[in-house]
Amino acid sequence: MTHDNPNRLPTYFISHGGGPWPWMKREMGATYDRLAAALADMPRQLGRTPKAILMVSAHWEAPVFTVQGNPRPPMIYDYGGFPAHTYEVHYDAPGSPELAQRVQSLIAAAGLPAAIDPERGYDHGMFSPMAAIYPQAEVPVVQLSLRRGLDPAEHIALGRALAPLRDEDVLIVGSGLSYHNLRNFGPQAHGVSKAFGDWLDATSVEAAPAERVQRLQDWAAAPSARMAHPREEHLIPLMVAVGAAEQEAGERVYHEEAFMGGLVVSSYRFGGAGYF
Repeated sequence: MTHDNPNRLPTYFISHGGGPWPWMKREMGATYDRLAAALADMPRQLGRTPKAILMVSAHWEAPVFTVQGNPRPPMIYDYGGFPAHTYEVHYDAPGSPELAQRVQSLIAAAGLPAAIDPERGYDHGMFSPMAAIYPQAEVPVVQLSLRRGLDPAEHIALGRALAPLRDEDVLIVGSGLSYHNLRNFGPQAHGVSKAFGDWLDATSVEAAPAERVQRLQDWAAAPSARMAHPREEHLIPLMVAVGAAEQEAGERVYHEEAFMGGLVVSSYRFGGAGYF
């Protein structure tokens, strides 16, 4: 696939794993090895270090689309039941108030409600995958919230509004999970996660652009949709990644058939096929 701009960055929808997993190698063993390797490969796929990352995390919802404006975001340990040491971990990437202003202006120009939160810290939907992608925390990261109501079409429109950032050396990453039903995990969830995962592959990789958007807007009608996502906050970041690369091809860049003993899980990249 060719681009008008050969330096245009792709977008990603990544499965970010559970809690503070990068700091739990002793407890988790090899469970996260394949996800860690896929995330760590993203810089190679890009071919260069982006100026900054805009991350849409499943772990932040707000009444309006809200951008993190904190120049030195603190840590938000938004998980429970993990070892004590995981409440002391740090991922000290700088924020970027300048990028936050740019993001807010793009969203507002598209007629969508936007605000800046000058205090907001980094949640684990950001710092867990980023610890694998850029372990030195050298790349500025700005988080962007979902909007309450979790309307798919509105988040696709958000992605469209953010698309110019791809030509400004800003990497757009939707951070969620392709399967997120914490009450149905492990081997017994294989069939459900595979049914939804197959639909997600067909939608993200095989469908033409207009069909892809329509399928995403109607995602709740997909096979096993509400078993895979009883609440859709971990799927909605995909809508933003697709909206920002609406006319470009998707590719699956991470896949497991038996994660945590049986889950089918995936991550996707949109655009940027020439970077391989």
